[in-house]
Amino acid sequence: MRGAFAFWRAAASFAALLYGLAGAALAGPPFLADDREPVSYRHSEFYVFSTLNDTADANSAEGPAVEYNFGAAPELQLHLVMSLAYFSLASGARVYGLGDMELGVKYRIVDETGSRPQIGIFPMMELPTGNAARGLGNGQAWYRVPIWIQKSWGPWTSYGGGGYAVNRAPGMRNYFFAGWLLQRDVSASLSLGAEVFSQGEASNADRGTTLFNFGDHYNFTSDFSLLFSAGHSIGGVMHRIVYFGLYRTWGPAGSM
Repeated sequence: MRGAFAFWRAAASFAALLYGLAGAALAGPPFLADDREPVSYRHSEFYVFSTLNDTADANSAEGPAVEYNFGAAPELQLHLVMSLAYFSLASGARVYGLGDMELGVKYRIVDETGSRPQIGIFPMMELPTGNAARGLGNGQAWYRVPIWIQKSWGPWTSYGGGGYAVNRAPGMRNYFFAGWLLQRDVSASLSLGAEVFSQGEASNADRGTTLFNFGDHYNFTSDFSLLFSAGHSIGGVMHRIVYFGLYRTWGPAGSM
């Protein structure tokens, strides 16, 4: 019993450290930074995906996981993520089960013009649906409030921004985060991009991290795509991250 209790306590502590980064990884599939553009009015987006976050001391993953976005009004998107979560310590002990749920609202404040970027906000709330005592969640609801900016020219798009996370769960901290990405359409089907993303100390045991991430998407059709990315820390706590998913969108013709 004592050994089992020690594992659950260690798992919960380390999972809390990782959840700050794992939550950010869902912001703008397949990247950590998010674009400002909401789903078109009355249109839907659906992702099925898996993620991996590997460190020297533990591994965490999500999958299968789903994300659903809906254009509820012009310039306004509703957002939901649900997943199964996996967590393992270097000792070999591991757990698997329902993870935390993410809810959000994305709203475009400023439209893009020839000289002006698009600007939007995307506040999100993480609900503690995962069992934190088993290392599968944060244990309390927490929040992120970012602002994102985007500008396109020809085949190039650049976007990024940052914000602040509020997490009052035991052992956790509030922190700033920021990232920026440059993306290019290589062909009608393939786009590639790279980003730098930095996050502050998310827990009492954390030192923060800065990551470089590369990937993007391949379009099988105009409404069905493969998304992929992989990255590694270039400063702070060591992380190796991977995102792999499929994307589908649909909606009434002519909706804006």
